[in-house]
Parts: sequence; structure tokens; C-alpha cells
Amino acid sequence: MQNEPFFQRDGILYVPQPIARGPWNPQSLHGRVIAGLLGHALEEAFGEPDFVPARLTVDMFKLPGFDPIEVRTALVRQGGRIKVAEAEFISGGVSMAKASCQFLRRTEAPEGRVYGPGNWDVPKPEDITPPDYGPMGRMWATRPIKGGFNDPNDVRQTWMAEVREIVGGMPLTPFQRVAVACDFVSPFAHVSDKGLGYINSDVTLYLHRLPVGEWIGFEKTDHQAAEGIAVGECRLYDEQGPIGFASCAALGQKRPPPPPPAKP
Repeated sequence: MQNEPFFQRDGILYVPQPIARGPWNPQSLHGRVIAGLLGHALEEAFGEPDFVPARLTVDMFKLPGFDPIEVRTALVRQGGRIKVAEAEFISGGVSMAKASCQFLRRTEAPEGRVYGPGNWDVPKPEDITPPDYGPMGRMWATRPIKGGFNDPNDVRQTWMAEVREIVGGMPLTPFQRVAVACDFVSPFAHVSDKGLGYINSDVTLYLHRLPVGEWIGFEKTDHQAAEGIAVGECRLYDEQGPIGFASCAALGQKRPPPPPPAKP
């Protein structure tokens, strides 16, 4: 992985790199790097081989800039089968996001069959031609399967793979790979034929198992909205089958007008 990471470590601080810039303000960070960094910190502090990080919830209540970031973690409960931990994202001395993670111990599955949607029948990532999504596309690799960002088609499916580390010098783990990807549920669920008009205030990731390999599959399953408030959901896959789903809440957001042309 040769691409510039989203953050570099400087003692206890994480220094955002230019590639971490978000789409709403050139001086602010992308939501996916906030979720990714909090997931990274929680796993680094509390991850154990026998436990699966089955739920990660990230509340994003203030848009951080490029100040160095401190992440404070705390263990809420350590049990034999359930462990709960929290992390706080502090930028410029101000709390801007918080996360909670529930780790569940691997155990023997109960007997019996329960209905589920099962696997999806889609082409493999290597069988799909890479698209050109412009500068934002440099943040990830995608292989669109069905539906597009400006296509009102209700069916949207795509593969996504992270192309850079969250923190420089620290290779992505399976959990970090899906944690930094899960914020993609908001644009994938909420974008319309007029573009993306919502900014998500949270994201929740549910996993029944960790992903295998680099590619995470997204399948839009729902979008509902009223009075400028939206909720959306996507099922998540790897190349072996389903791994869980991601959901988010979002607020209607107008993009700022482009700056006026420079005077000669």
C-alpha cells in the first residue's frame, strides 16, 4: 500500500493528511476518516482475537478541521461474553465525534435455520472495469455493479476497497477496513439524480463476522426521508458472502456555492 495515509502519528496525536479532506468544506475532514480513526483506536485499545467487534456506532456532531487529533478511549464494561468500549474524537481541544463499540465473544451457533437474504449473485471485482470518479475517487477503489450515483434506479450495488492506511505505518486490519468504508452508506443510500443533498450525522456498522480480503460490497436496501431528515441502510458483503449491514441518519445540506473567479 503506497498511497498517502489519512493520518500520521505524532506521539499521542493523529495529524490529518491532505487526502483526508471531505466534500463539504475544503478545510474539513471526510466523515469516513473520522469513523475509520475511531474504529482503529477502539480495536487497538480493546480488540482481542476471541471477540468480534459486532457493532460500531459513530456520532458526528461537529465538522473537524485539520488540527491534530486526540482520541480518548475508555472501557465501559468487560464481561466474559460482552465487552463495551467508547472513544472520543477531539480536534483543536473540542469534542467533535464519539463512538461506542460492542465486542462479542465467538461461541457455538445455536441449532436451527433462520431465514436471511443470503448471498448476492454479482460479478467479482476483478471482472469489472474500474471507473473514473475524479479526485474523490482517489480515496478508494470502486467497482460499480448496478445503479449509479446519478441514476434514480432503486437497485444500487458496488464493490469498494480501501487504497491507503488509516494511520501511516499501520496496515489495515479487517475491522479497520470495513470501519473506514462504512460511512459510504450515506452517499450510497441518499444520493439522488440531482446529486448528494444530505450530510450524515452518524453511522452504525453491524457485523456478524469480519470481512475477508480487500473488497467490501455495498447494496442499498433503504432510503426514507421527510422534512430534511433521512435514514438509509446498506447490506455489506465480502467476496465470500454477507458480513452485516450499515445504517445512518442524515440532514438535508446545501453545498456552498463555488468561489467567484479571481479578478485579473
